Amino acid sequence: MSKDLLIVFVKNSVLGKVKTRLAKDIGNQAAFEVYKTLVSKTKQAIQDLPIEKHIYFSDTVEETGCHNDFKTIQQGNDLGERMNNAFKDGFENGYQNIVLIGSDLPDISEDSIKKAFDLLKTSDTVFGPAEDGGYYLVGMKQLHKNLFNNIPWSTSRVLEETMKVLESQSISVGLLETLNDIDTFEDLKNSSIYKTYLHDKIHY
Repeated sequence: MSKDLLIVFVKNSVLGKVKTRLAKDIGNQAAFEVYKTLVSKTKQAIQDLPIEKHIYFSDTVEETGCHNDFKTIQQGNDLGERMNNAFKDGFENGYQNIVLIGSDLPDISEDSIKKAFDLLKTSDTVFGPAEDGGYYLVGMKQLHKNLFNNIPWSTSRVLEETMKVLESQSISVGLLETLNDIDTFEDLKNSSIYKTYLHDKIHY
């Protein structure tokens, strides 16, 4: 078994239940199309990586294009608990280096994920900062569950508060480049998919 594991968190693609903050500005159908594009981008980034991949869905397992990958459902009451449980499962199954990503990144790439695993060779953890103050990627070599406790999820202070925990426990960290994840219309307007794919499809 490979010692490396990539975990991908995916929301089930249900009209009216994805990108709800974005939908307030562009409508449910357009937000749904945005999310499908983001998921497609994520699939492209991970499909050729020669490592194990576990896909964690929000509610029910979907048959996606990732036919050979393990699929399951996220467990927990909030994002922190769900991520903690996914990492816990991975380490208990014998993986040594685990990286977790979401599916909100128009610019996620195979190279970014490879670099995350490279950084784990010299750091206890790795994070991909998001422009909104959160993070789009987290990786570790052993479970540090305190990183997911008492964090103000969905705020601009997520990474800042996480860094405080890292510093207080002397946990080393490697950082990737900052990327834009898409939660709001402002995020979308500043993204590559708005300019390249969706500008003509979205009416506001």
